[in-house]
Amino acid sequence: MDLMAKIKNKQALVGIIGLGYVGLPLVLRFCQVGFRVLGFDTDDRKVEALNRGESYIKHIPPARLAELLKSRNGWQFEATSDMARLGEPDVLIICVPTPLTPRREPDLRYITSTTRQIAATLRPGQLISLESTTYPGTTAELVLPMLSGDLQVGRDFYLVFSPEREDPGNAEFEVRTIPKVVGGITPACRDHGAALYGKVIDRVIPVSSTQAAEMSKLLENIYRAVNIALVNELKMLCLRMGVDIFEVIEASKTKPFGFQAFYPGPGLGGHCIPIDPFYLTWKAREYDFSTRFIELAGDINSNMPYFVAQRVSEVLNKSDKPLKGARILVLGIAYKKDVDDNRESPALKIIQLLSKDGAIISYNDPHIPRCTGMRHYPDFDLDSTPLTAETLQEADLVLLVTDHSDYDYAWIASQARLIVDTRNAFRNQSGVHIYQA
Repeated sequence: MDLMAKIKNKQALVGIIGLGYVGLPLVLRFCQVGFRVLGFDTDDRKVEALNRGESYIKHIPPARLAELLKSRNGWQFEATSDMARLGEPDVLIICVPTPLTPRREPDLRYITSTTRQIAATLRPGQLISLESTTYPGTTAELVLPMLSGDLQVGRDFYLVFSPEREDPGNAEFEVRTIPKVVGGITPACRDHGAALYGKVIDRVIPVSSTQAAEMSKLLENIYRAVNIALVNELKMLCLRMGVDIFEVIEASKTKPFGFQAFYPGPGLGGHCIPIDPFYLTWKAREYDFSTRFIELAGDINSNMPYFVAQRVSEVLNKSDKPLKGARILVLGIAYKKDVDDNRESPALKIIQLLSKDGAIISYNDPHIPRCTGMRHYPDFDLDSTPLTAETLQEADLVLLVTDHSDYDYAWIASQARLIVDTRNAFRNQSGVHIYQA
């Protein structure tokens, strides 16, 4: 049976490489419609947890994983760290990280390593789909040459790029309902990719090339980064002018056309928005082109943690309290509300800046009980402080960075001495001790 027939009959074995916030929801969806899935991850702890039916991502309940391990027709899902098994699946979907180097250049080590491992076991009749966000040309210029040998793309194996659009914590959308863009190296590649995703996603959008698909993902995230930078800059201006930027945004969004609301914050976080624009600025240099607008937006957003730290110092000074030695309780270190993910969170940079200037920092986050060393912050080792009346009253200042729904803002406002609010979470609370940042 050829690959297209296997896909249409749901007899293709699907391999998903990288079992994190992107890969694991894909596992669930492919299994849900009847495919068998073999999951790959280099983290043995994740593999062992999944094979026990345990979830390490908050919005994915263990019960859903446990169901996959009890299939009536043999196994439906298995996790492994053995990359020698990459030749077994008919389909391989790559969901590995694409971070930046310290110089804000693309770090493609995970894509490169994974592609080499696939090349070592590549066989006729396999489809490879790269979902990791990257610059236009990665699939054709980096991945394809590493896979090309005796096998011909579009005939012996198929290669596509289909950008992930996962939004952790967003209950309104799921894998099935988020339209999927697919671009192939050849028309045959695109057709196989579209057929695969068409089995699990309501709407598939084929595009002319992998470069177009890669650029589409960057445009989506750059659009958000630029507009967030705009309102961040306006927020700083409005604070000087004594105008409430959030009131302005709410008024502006009543216009029924030509306006989409974006909201300011303490900086960008997560695995996409702070990183992806710089993938395009790096690639643009190859064409002797300067992406000034994108880079300016990046500079504004990257500066927001510094602005928040300065604002905290100003608020403390108004109360005759120096920043050095001040006890500051940070509320929320996840990069967005109601998720258990603190990758690239602006809270981490803010904590680093305040600590460097002598503040005594503690944090509370109901979704992240412990924050330990990460790529940019290897020395972090903090436990979440219980949120009690005592801890709030002991803090010289409470800094709200992530506006989790679990927080009782009225109660917090009644207990805290000073509050700096970066998310307008205390908008319904009154008091001269509440400041925006």
